[in-house]
Amino acid sequence: MKKQFLFLVTFCIGVIALGNRPSIFDDTSSYLQSLSEYNLFEGELNKLQPSNNVIPYALNAPLFSDYASKARFIKLPEGTKIDYHNEQVFDFPIGTIIAKTFFYPKDMRNPEKGRLLMETRILLHEEKGWKALPYIWNEGQTDAMLEVAGGSKEVTWKDQKGKKRKLNYSIPNMNQCKSCHYFKDELLPIGPSARQINGDFAYETGFKNQLEHWEDLKIIDNLPTINMRPKLVDWNDERQTIEERARAYLDTNCGHCHNPDGPANTSGMYLNIHEKNPNKWGVQKAPIAAGRGSGGRQYGIVPGDPDASILVYRMASSDPGVMMPEVSRKLVHKEGVELIAKWIKEME
Repeated sequence: MKKQFLFLVTFCIGVIALGNRPSIFDDTSSYLQSLSEYNLFEGELNKLQPSNNVIPYALNAPLFSDYASKARFIKLPEGTKIDYHNEQVFDFPIGTIIAKTFFYPKDMRNPEKGRLLMETRILLHEEKGWKALPYIWNEGQTDAMLEVAGGSKEVTWKDQKGKKRKLNYSIPNMNQCKSCHYFKDELLPIGPSARQINGDFAYETGFKNQLEHWEDLKIIDNLPTINMRPKLVDWNDERQTIEERARAYLDTNCGHCHNPDGPANTSGMYLNIHEKNPNKWGVQKAPIAAGRGSGGRQYGIVPGDPDASILVYRMASSDPGVMMPEVSRKLVHKEGVELIAKWIKEME
């Protein structure tokens, strides 16, 4: 008998019902139980040196995940291609493997001092759709094992200012992965889109635009000319305008749920980059069902007043019943909060 799971998540402004989802107790015995079995990497596994048929990639504006760094890779079935889309995530052929490893440099000021690998999330594209599988790295950092129920690991590192940081890092279970990866009731990748991939990557042969590199490899179809490809700015790049940076940050950290077809669509608050109506971002918009998540505030965004804005209040909270996003963080992203607060402060 197929198990059903009703998963409720409060996301930014509003209570969103995700509906029926497969249980974390679905049989996963047929899947590879260790990361090493995928043969994605050469040599010592923890070096994350990709095999010849594995493509490393990066995002222009990556998601904040408690200050963890990420190493991303794609493996396509031989002879297949990615189908380009200008707005939505690319279409990947059946058999594609997408791997994302979360890690902390022991000292963010000096990556040469080594790193601590926490988890690797695998997305498999099967005939019946995508499957999300979490793998947790062992203490010896020699392999990562499948753990459908997720877990937690203590990690200590030094930040960019040399301050020692400590965190009980959480690895989401399979249902928590699905809470963000659903689009039109289908589990899909989030990151690999034109606006995120349209940027340079440091390949062994030097820096090159990733889409151009993929075209050279003959693994992508329907790629338009370079001036027709969207590009998301790095929210941390102060050379860009404050609005471009803020919208990029919200698109990455909130927009995958807060869009007309995402899990948070019932909130009526759309934070994806394609939304042009400020009221849909939350400007002078009252929450639908935020409960105590509103903090007594009336509107999602109050132009000129970040302290009165629910969006900033929830981003600045670490209370599980208030904070947004709910998944992928325990810490407050100080720099992200400052960016959004500055954006709101400068609104007229």
